[in-house]
Amino acid sequence: MAPSDQSHHSLVPGFLYSSKTLSHLNNNTNHGLPPSSSIASSSLPQGRTKSPMILSPKEGIRMFSPAYYAACSAGGIFSCGLTHMAVTPLDLVKCNMQIDPVKYKNITSGFGVLLKEQGAKGFFKGWVPTLLGYSAQGACKFGFYEFFKKYYSDLAGPENAIKYKTIIYLAGSASAEVIADVALCPMEAVKVRVQTQPGFARGLSDGLPKFIKADGVSGLYKGLVPLWGRQIPYTMMKFASFETIVEKIYKYAIPTPKEQCSKTKQLGVSFAAGYIAGVLCAIVSHPADNLVSFLNNAKGATVGDVSNSHSTHIDSNIDSTHSVLLMLNFLFNSFWILQAVKKIGVVGLFTRGLPLRIVMIGTLTGAQWGLYDSFKVFVGL
Repeated sequence: MAPSDQSHHSLVPGFLYSSKTLSHLNNNTNHGLPPSSSIASSSLPQGRTKSPMILSPKEGIRMFSPAYYAACSAGGIFSCGLTHMAVTPLDLVKCNMQIDPVKYKNITSGFGVLLKEQGAKGFFKGWVPTLLGYSAQGACKFGFYEFFKKYYSDLAGPENAIKYKTIIYLAGSASAEVIADVALCPMEAVKVRVQTQPGFARGLSDGLPKFIKADGVSGLYKGLVPLWGRQIPYTMMKFASFETIVEKIYKYAIPTPKEQCSKTKQLGVSFAAGYIAGVLCAIVSHPADNLVSFLNNAKGATVGDVSNSHSTHIDSNIDSTHSVLLMLNFLFNSFWILQAVKKIGVVGLFTRGLPLRIVMIGTLTGAQWGLYDSFKVFVGL
C-alpha cells in the first residue's frame, strides 16, 4: 500500500490496548503498530476500508469512536461514583481528623465520637454530593484519559509512543484530571462543609444554597488549586503505576499470558494492582488533601465578596476588571493556603490522617479498577 494510503489510518500503539484482537494484529507489525492492510482485512466491516478506527475485541464498539469514549466515561461514573459513596464513613472520619485533630485523635476515637454525636446514620452524611461529584469526575477522568492517551501517542509517532509510554500515561492522566477537577470541585466543597461543620446542613439540597449564600458562587472553586495539587499527582500515579504494576504482575507473578487467563483472574490482577497504586496515590497526594479539607471548611470572605464590594471602583473596562479579579483570586487563595500550612504545620500536612487515607484510597482505587475493567468486559471493550 502506498504511503499516502496509510495516512488514512490512525497509528494505534499496541501497548495501549492489550487484547486478543490487538495481539493477533501485532504479530505482523513493527513497534506494536498494525499495518493498514491488516486493519482493513481483519477488523473493518465490508465496504469500509478507509476508517481510521479499529474494532474492540468483541467488535461491539469501534475503538476511539465517540461511542468508545462515551463507554469509558460511563465506566468512570460507575467506578468512581459508587466507590467514593461506599467509603463515605471513612472519608467523613478522615476529613474531621484533618480539621479537628484534638477532638478526632485517631481512627477509633473518630468513629466513636461521630457515633455518639450523630448516630449510625451520620456516617453517610454528605453521600449525595460525594456520589454526584465523583461521578462527574470519573466520567471526565476515564473518558479524557483514553482520549489524551491516544492523542499523545499519535503526536509522538509509533516509535516514540512505545519508547516513552510512561510519559504518555502521565501526560494523558494529568490532562484528564485538570478537566475532571473542574467538574468535581463544587460538590467537593459542599461535601466537606456538610461533613465538618456540625449543624451547617443535612446534605446537598440545603447545603448548596447555604454555601453559595455564605461564600458566593466563586467560593465553590476556592479549593480548586489545592484540589489540582491533590488530584493531578494522585491520578498520574494512579494510571501510570497501575499500568506498570499490571505489566510486572503478568511478567513475574503469573506465568500464564494475560490473554490466556480467565476474566476472573484478570479482574483480580486489576484489583491488586489498583490497591498497590492506591497506596502510592495516597502518599503523594496527602499534603494537598489536607489543604483541600482546610480551605473548604474555612469560614470567611471570598474573592466574590471582595469583587462585589469594590465593583464600583473597577468598572472602567471589562479587561481591567477581569485582570484585577484574577489577581485578587490568586492572592486570596495564596493567603488561605499559607494560613492552612501555618495552622496544620509542615509535618502535619504530610502525616495528619495519612494512615486512614492509605486504607481508604488503597481500597477505593483497587475497587475502581476492578469495577472499571468489569464494566469494559460487560460492554465488550
